[in-house]
Amino acid sequence: MSATEIDPASPASPELGPVGQEIVYENDRVRVWHIRLEPGERQPLHRHDHPYLVIAVQGAKNVVQTVDGTRIDAEEPSGGVVFREPGATHMLTNVGDTTYLARLVELKQPPAR
Repeated sequence: MSATEIDPASPASPELGPVGQEIVYENDRVRVWHIRLEPGERQPLHRHDHPYLVIAVQGAKNVVQTVDGTRIDAEEPSGGVVFREPGATHMLTNVGDTTYLARLVELKQPPAR
């Protein structure tokens, strides 16, 4: 098993890291993370407890590896935006040759009606 693989059969529960490197904005409805991954760098195993948007400021070729061992190629072009539902536990690795810069916007609660 390589250093970027997760062993879902391991009896030890993995320690989860933060969603990004730095919170750049937060209020009662959203939290905005800064993510920067150099080529070959990996965001540690983390869980998304809220729905979220990822905005690729500078795109890269990434790989998502889920806690159950699924590997997903995630080419993220500069300026691209994706929406994801909560519940995912995974790692993100920049397997390309460019720096990946993104803002991840967690939606903490629905707007008041």
